[in-house]
Amino acid sequence: MRQMKLGYYATSTGGHIAGWRHPDAYADHGANLSRVAEMARLAESACLDFLFLADSITMRGRDWDVLARSSNRYVAQFEPLTLLGALAASTSRIGMVATASTTYEEPYNLARRFASLDLLSDGRCGWNIVTSSNPNEPGNFSMDGLIPHADRYRRAAEFVEVVKGLWNTWDAGAQIRDKEAGLFFDAAGMRLLNHVGEHFQVRGPLNVPRSPQGRPVLVQAGASGPGRDLAAGVGEVIFSTIADYETARDFYRDIKRRAAEKGRDPDRVLVMPAVNIYVAPTREEARAKYDEVRELIEPVVGRAFLEMMLATSLGNAPDDGPLPELATDNTTTSGVFKVQAEARREGLTIRELYLRMADKDSFSLFGTPADIADQLQHRFEGEAADGYVFMPAFFPNCLTDFTTMVVPELRRRGLFRDAYSATTLRGHLGLD
Repeated sequence: MRQMKLGYYATSTGGHIAGWRHPDAYADHGANLSRVAEMARLAESACLDFLFLADSITMRGRDWDVLARSSNRYVAQFEPLTLLGALAASTSRIGMVATASTTYEEPYNLARRFASLDLLSDGRCGWNIVTSSNPNEPGNFSMDGLIPHADRYRRAAEFVEVVKGLWNTWDAGAQIRDKEAGLFFDAAGMRLLNHVGEHFQVRGPLNVPRSPQGRPVLVQAGASGPGRDLAAGVGEVIFSTIADYETARDFYRDIKRRAAEKGRDPDRVLVMPAVNIYVAPTREEARAKYDEVRELIEPVVGRAFLEMMLATSLGNAPDDGPLPELATDNTTTSGVFKVQAEARREGLTIRELYLRMADKDSFSLFGTPADIADQLQHRFEGEAADGYVFMPAFFPNCLTDFTTMVVPELRRRGLFRDAYSATTLRGHLGLD
């Protein structure tokens, strides 16, 4: 029987913009190793496939009042690869996926760091491939502006090609360390890369041996046309934040189709959307958990979040007033039009709208364990997901609830493993 893959979002203080304010929340989770390790071991005890670390190489936003009231705009957290190096020593089975950008890195350096982490963790590492589009970032790298969108993706495609090539400059078993023969490695099992391309010239070889899984698992979250092409071409796990079922199903089918057109096996390209879950023994209790977190949203943060989603300023429009007419052009997304239509149809104020939208950037559920499992199973069996990346609103309660209530219900239905049967991330995901 086909089973779900499950990961969890381990970044900062959780996936909700106000989760850190909950009385029980680990408000320092993003920069406290003991807290992060505790949560990783909890997820490992439930046999989850991997933990997922999103990242940005600078804070997101320039409004200091908003940033000062935010925990999930990358204002205080560990650099992911450094953190995962530490977690490798305090876990033994759970996979570990770190985000790293192709825009401000060199392929050799990144290939070396990920290969080292993969070796340190005995083959449990994955790389979430991103390009950087935050306008705050170029100023940290002696640049005046962003690299154009199309150029970023061409660079990314070549970057990944180089990194994969470097990981393959050593054959498995080439590091023979034969004391009697006096051979530390077998030269026949090593090769130069000698890559010469538009953006990179890289000789190789990498000076890190292969890990037990061969190379890290490649994760991608392409949404645009070029992003989907990159995901379908190189991604082995595809992350998304699509809330609507039909749109999620269309995305799933599109990624599988593109992968097949590129000569890849679609079954080895796993689509894993994000999901927010509030679970309790009764629906009323679950709804209360959801409402409790929503009510913690600071007005200035909620308003800024809504402006980010709408890609425009709300000007002086009051929070207790309606959403004003917004200027649109040919770059305005269908999602923005849907939000505007929803606000007008239901007569929502700006405050009511940002409270509602705080969870709508991904698939959100609240209910009993059976309710949650019903919805996850529906999308899993309905060609919209191969599994999910759970986004706890905050730690530790939400991850505890997921592992002690939702995971057992999925197991009861035969939809998730009872125990690990592999030791590497590739093995967990069926990609070995």
